[in-house]
Amino acid sequence: MAHFTDIRALAFDLDGTLVDSAPGLSQAIDHALSDLQLPPPGLALASTWIGNGADVMMTRALTWALGREPHAEEQRDARALFDKYYAQTVEAGSTLFPQVKATLAALQAKGLPLAIVTNKPTPFVAPLLKSLGIAEYFTQIIGGDDVIVKKPHPAAIFLVLGHFGVLPRQLLFVGDSRNDILAAQAAGVPNIGMTFGYNYGEPIATSLPDLTLDSFDELLPAIGL
Repeated sequence: MAHFTDIRALAFDLDGTLVDSAPGLSQAIDHALSDLQLPPPGLALASTWIGNGADVMMTRALTWALGREPHAEEQRDARALFDKYYAQTVEAGSTLFPQVKATLAALQAKGLPLAIVTNKPTPFVAPLLKSLGIAEYFTQIIGGDDVIVKKPHPAAIFLVLGHFGVLPRQLLFVGDSRNDILAAQAAGVPNIGMTFGYNYGEPIATSLPDLTLDSFDELLPAIGL
């Protein structure tokens, strides 16, 4: 049974929604901190830092490792090391969540335009989509460097609305973290929270999305397909 009617376009978060990218991100953080003679946090902890872009993620990692807020120079060095190592781990350390590719194909086959709205640094986004075999499904890609303010600010979602020429009620935003739901709510667009993502170790339901789903393919009946 459909929960949403008159959906004419969809936009998706990337990390934790379409892609299990935590292993690659975690490896890059571990390598970066090890180079700085700091303890590596490992996958479970690093997964709770994902969602606000690489600068915030590395600030969280450094704060944990140092036991204090990092200085600007420490932040710059750590971010540069992260970028170096993530370029090596981004593809091998990322896999699609189950049913993602088939669901995107079904949405595209129905003529629905699809967008990516992610806080991930822009240079990593297109190569990752290509390596995972899903680049062809998206006609708009907005990375973390493409807007002045990242999610939870709704700026990127407003860009999607303008690009696709749809009203807020006609765009469905799908994410896994409170940033995604807050951005969608601020833009006035219907939203879905996926329960299998990262979201700082909190249940996505606490962010009060319009609907929560446990499996990606549940998206199709939710919009009446």
